[in-house]
Amino acid sequence: MKKLTVNVNDGYDILIEKGLLAGAGELVKNVLPGNKITLISDTNVYPIYGDCIKAQLEEQGYEVFTYIFPAGESSKTTSTIVNMVEFMADKGLTRTDGIVALGGGVCGDMAGFAAAIYLRGIKFVQIPTTLLSQVDSSVGGKTGVDLPQGKNLCGAFHQPKLVIIDPDVLDTLTPHFFSDGMGEVIKYGCIKSKSLFDRLMAEDAKDFIEDMIFECVDIKRQVVENDEKEHGERALLNFGHTCGHAIEKLWNFETVSHGEAVGIGMVMISLVGENMGVTEQGTADKIAQLLEKYNLKTADTHSTADIVGAMSADKKRTGKGIKFVMLRCIGDSFIRPVDNLEIPKIFGV
Repeated sequence: MKKLTVNVNDGYDILIEKGLLAGAGELVKNVLPGNKITLISDTNVYPIYGDCIKAQLEEQGYEVFTYIFPAGESSKTTSTIVNMVEFMADKGLTRTDGIVALGGGVCGDMAGFAAAIYLRGIKFVQIPTTLLSQVDSSVGGKTGVDLPQGKNLCGAFHQPKLVIIDPDVLDTLTPHFFSDGMGEVIKYGCIKSKSLFDRLMAEDAKDFIEDMIFECVDIKRQVVENDEKEHGERALLNFGHTCGHAIEKLWNFETVSHGEAVGIGMVMISLVGENMGVTEQGTADKIAQLLEKYNLKTADTHSTADIVGAMSADKKRTGKGIKFVMLRCIGDSFIRPVDNLEIPKIFGV
C-alpha cells in the first residue's frame, strides 16, 4: 500500500492500493468514531459500489443513510446542498457522526461542502471513484458548488479525515472519463514534474497507474501543506483552469467536461505565454500533443473573445485583474497577475 500524510490541521492519510475498496469499512471506522453515517453518492456510482460500501459500514456498527443524487455537474448546485443538509438533519446526525463521499469530483466537492456547513462542521471521508477525483479533487479540502455566475463560487475549505484510493475502480470508467482525468494528470506534469510529463508521453498511463496517482497526489500534498487556503503557491494548481472554467461556463457545465476544458485552457494560456515571451517556444504544442495522445481536446469552438468575456467571475480575479498561472517551460510554473485592461490584449481580442 502507498501512503501519504497531508500535514494540515490534525493531518490525514491518503491510502492508494488496488483492491483497497474491499476494506473501506474498517478504514472508515478508524477515523469516524460516531454512530451514524450519511453515504453520499450518485446515480452512476452507487449501483456499482454503493451496496458494498454500505454493507461494510453497517458491519462496523454504523447506522447508514444513503443520499443519492443525479450524476453530473448539473447537480452541483446550492439547492442540492440544502437538500443534503436537511436530509442529515432529518436523520438526526450529530457532530460526532460523519459523511462518506463515494464518487467523483462532483460528489466529493458537494459532500465535503455539506460536511463543512452541517452543524458548522462534521468529519468526512473521501472515496474517489474517477481518475480526476483520485489525482486531484479528493485531496486538499476544497469543497463547493457552482453558481449560475461561475464554477465553484460557493464553497469552503474543509479537509477530509481520510482519502481511500483504489485504482481498480477506474476499470469501470468509460474511456471518456478516463481521458477527462488525464487532463488533471497532465496539468501536474506541466506545473511541477517534467519527468512525469515525459513519462506520460513515452508510456501508457495505465501501465503505471499507481505510480502516476501517487506522484500527482504527492505534488498536491506538498502544495497544500505550504499554502492550504490558496494565498500563494496553491494557485499553481489552477494552471489551465481560468480559461477552462470559462469554457465550462459557456457550455453551461455540459458537453465539455472539466478535464477537457482544463486541457484546452492549458494550451490557450501557454500560447499567450509564448506570445508574451515568458514561456518557452513550442510548449503549447508539446501540451497539445500529449492531450491528443490521451484523446483530449486542444481547442474550443467558442471564440477567444467569448472565453475571455466568461472569465469575469473567476475566483482568481482581483479588483485589478486576474492572476494567471503560466509556464516558463514544462515542469516550471509561475503566477502572473494581469490587469483587467491588459487581459483582452494578451489573448489578442
